[in-house]
Amino acid sequence: MSPPRERNCVSVQEGYERWAPTYDRDPNPLLALEERQLKLMIPPMAGKRVLDLACGTGRWLAWLMTGGASSGVGVDFSPAMLTAAMEKPAVRGRVVQADCRAVPFAHAVFDLVVCSFALGHIADLRSVAREVGRVAAAGADVFVSDLHPRAYGQGWQAGFRDRRGAVEITTWPRSAQEVLAPWVSAGFDCAQLVDCRFSEPERQVFTQAGKTRAFEDFCQVPAVLICHFQRSARR
Repeated sequence: MSPPRERNCVSVQEGYERWAPTYDRDPNPLLALEERQLKLMIPPMAGKRVLDLACGTGRWLAWLMTGGASSGVGVDFSPAMLTAAMEKPAVRGRVVQADCRAVPFAHAVFDLVVCSFALGHIADLRSVAREVGRVAAAGADVFVSDLHPRAYGQGWQAGFRDRRGAVEITTWPRSAQEVLAPWVSAGFDCAQLVDCRFSEPERQVFTQAGKTRAFEDFCQVPAVLICHFQRSARR
């Protein structure tokens, strides 16, 4: 969330290869906020077939599987992130390396899809929405989260720091309407849009990250946008 001027910009591939070893370990207020809000929105998992799209280290897939999903799989293009994902017992053996625009699954096989903090790194969002529309069953729920458009407007960026310095990962910022349009075109209804702001539950994470003084300022801007889409019951 640091200003772009402090960072060296790298490709999505390089960025996540470098971030993977510390992704689950580094305190991240954005992930904490998203998890707090999204866990309240996701319906009961019992009997559901789930897809964690752009699963990264598999944090959502692990939560979904331990929450009662009948089956689940994670897809990501980064070998390093998938290696980290397979360290989680609930995820091991459930991940596939693939592009979000061409997932290797049959039509209408998932009841719930989660895509967390990935769409900003994908230039062709329409292809992703069409592919999710293909593999989502009738009535499926799709939850998409990303850095909020207003946060992008304030100069926030996806990034991290490693032994080589501060890094900014290439993104394609979009307005809320630009996020919504591809999903509507792909046959989804927008059930809910949630603007998420930091509040007291995230204060400790800011402190752990050494950003206590910045907490109040960051609370003034919507930090995360969560979109809940539903596949039409008539396929």
